[in-house]
Amino acid sequence: MAVSTQASGADQVARPNIVLIMADDMGYEALSVNGSESCRTPNLDKLAAGGVRFSNCFANPLCTPSRVKLMTGQYNVRNYIKFGVLDRGQVTFAHQLKAAGYKTCIAGKWQLGKQLDAPQHFGFEQSCLWQHTRSGRSKQDGKVIDRRFVNPLLEFNGVEKEYTNGEYAPQICTDFICDFIDRNKAKPFLVYYPMILTHCPFDPTPDSTDWDPKRLGSTTYKGDRNDPQRLFRDMVAYADKAVGQIVAQLEKSGVRDNTFLLFTGDNGTDVPIVTPWNGTRVVGGKGTMTDEGTRVPMIASWPSGIEQPGRVVDDLVEFCDVLPTLCEVSGAKTPPKYPGDGASIVPILKNRAKARSKEWIYIWYRGQVMVRNRQYSLVAKVDGSNAKWMRYQGQFDGQPIAADALSEAEVAVKQQFQNTLTQLAKTRLTGVSKKNQPKKKQKQKQTKK
Repeated sequence: MAVSTQASGADQVARPNIVLIMADDMGYEALSVNGSESCRTPNLDKLAAGGVRFSNCFANPLCTPSRVKLMTGQYNVRNYIKFGVLDRGQVTFAHQLKAAGYKTCIAGKWQLGKQLDAPQHFGFEQSCLWQHTRSGRSKQDGKVIDRRFVNPLLEFNGVEKEYTNGEYAPQICTDFICDFIDRNKAKPFLVYYPMILTHCPFDPTPDSTDWDPKRLGSTTYKGDRNDPQRLFRDMVAYADKAVGQIVAQLEKSGVRDNTFLLFTGDNGTDVPIVTPWNGTRVVGGKGTMTDEGTRVPMIASWPSGIEQPGRVVDDLVEFCDVLPTLCEVSGAKTPPKYPGDGASIVPILKNRAKARSKEWIYIWYRGQVMVRNRQYSLVAKVDGSNAKWMRYQGQFDGQPIAADALSEAEVAVKQQFQNTLTQLAKTRLTGVSKKNQPKKKQKQKQTKK
C-alpha cells in the first residue's frame, strides 16, 4: 500500500478543513429541499441555499459497496471483496489527507473490518464507532438486541464502551466530532461522519414522543415499535439536527468559512418507507438498481470556496468522485496508480462545470452492473446478459424501452453503455493484490453411488 506524502498547491495553514457526512439509508427524496413533503431538514436546506445542491448524485444500492467506493475512489468492480470488509491493501482519502498534514477523525458506523487497528490502518487517527470489532448487538432473555441507538455499544479507538443510562449513539458521535473540531481548529482537519441514522430499526429518537431511555434497543431488524413512517421522519429530523450542531461548532471554533462540508447518503431509502414527494410517492428501494435504490442527496457547502452559491446542478456525480474532490480541495495528491475512475466536483463548485468531464456513471453490485446518464440507464448481469434499458425524463420516473423502439441516437447511447460495461468487466479485482482476493469456491466432485 503506497501513500503519497506530498501536498500540491495551497499552504498548509490556509488549506480548508473538510467535513464529510454520509447518512445511512437516506435517499434523495428524504430531504425537504429535494421535495420531501413529510420530512423536514431545515439545516440541510440552509446549507443548500448557501452552497451547491446536486440533483444527479448516485451511490451503490447497499452500504459496504458505497463505503468502499467513496473511501477509495474506485469502481467496486476493481476492489470490492465482500460485505463488511475493506481490503487492507486499499488507499483511502484519509491516507492521502493525513500524509498531507491533516488531522483525521471518523465517527459513526464502521462495518469495514473487525481488526482492532482498522480505522487507524485506513488513515483515521481518532475514532468513535459502532460495529468496529464487535457486532453492536447484545442478548437479553434469549433475544438479540440491536444496540446502535439508545444505550449503545460503541468503541473509542478500539476500546469498548457500553452505555446504560439513556445515552443515544448519534448524539455521542456528533459530540465526539464537535470536540475533535474544537481541539484541532488551529490545524487542517478531516472529519468523516458515516452516520448511524437513518438505518433501521426504526426507533424513537430523544426528540420522539415515545422516547424511552431505559430500553436497550429493538429485538427485530426493522424495529419493535411498528410505526416506521413516523419514526423515519423523526430519525431524519435528528440527523438534520446533528448536521446543524456540527455547523454551529464550526462557527464557534472560528473555522466555518474555510471548511468544505459535503453531505450525502450511502444508498436509497429502505423498505417499507414511503415518502410523499413532489406530488407523488417514492417507495424505498434500497438494494435495487433503480432511482429508488441509488439516487441520493448531495449538498456541498464552502463559504469561502464556492462561486455563486445557491445553485442546483444536474451534473452527474457518483461516489468515486469524492476522493479526487477531497484531494483537490486539500491540496493532497491522489493515490499512486490511481485508475482515474472519479472526477473532482471542484470545477462545479467554482462554476466551471465545462472543465469537468462525466458522461456516465457506473455501479457494480452483486452480479449486476448499471451504466447510466441523466436520461438513460442500462442494467445487466456482469457478463452483459439480461440487459434492461430504461428512459428517464426526471427523477424516479424510469420507463423500460423495448429494443425495437429505440431511436438511432438511443441505439448509439446503448452501444456506448454496453462497450463501457464490457471494458470495465475486464478490471474485476485488478485493484486487489492476489493474496487478498477472495478464494474461489471449488465445485465438489459428485461420487457415484
